[in-house]
Amino acid sequence: MKFFAVTALGFALLSAPAFADGHATGDADAGEKVFNKCKACHMIQDADGNNIVKGGRTGPNLYGIYTRVAGSTDFKYGESLVQAGEAGLEWNEETFVKYVADPKKFLGEYNDDKRAKSKMSFKLKKEDESANVWAYLVSVGPEVEAKSAD
Repeated sequence: MKFFAVTALGFALLSAPAFADGHATGDADAGEKVFNKCKACHMIQDADGNNIVKGGRTGPNLYGIYTRVAGSTDFKYGESLVQAGEAGLEWNEETFVKYVADPKKFLGEYNDDKRAKSKMSFKLKKEDESANVWAYLVSVGPEVEAKSAD
């Protein structure tokens, strides 16, 4: 029993760097389940083209979203999201959770533009679910430490 406890602690400590410094406060395992709501429009595909989650192409690939400038990947984003990215919007847990709760409202406030629009019509209103999805996306993305060092 003691061996099991030490082994479990070791695995927990090894996984901790991925979520260090507050990159993700949610539960990645729970987020993986919630992501089923997202994969109708979004995929997660690494830089080599390997599918982590095979999903739709209506929305952008969410691989490596942590600290990504909004509207900056090879995807046809809406004008308001591109504008937010040009104004400095980078994805982190706080901005992600606020955005997915109400994308149009978030962009309107961020851009200070009541006419802002979002191509994303889906809303993930439960903050804990959004935080869990964020934790999942960070957990399957590239190394967090590499981006933290930049």
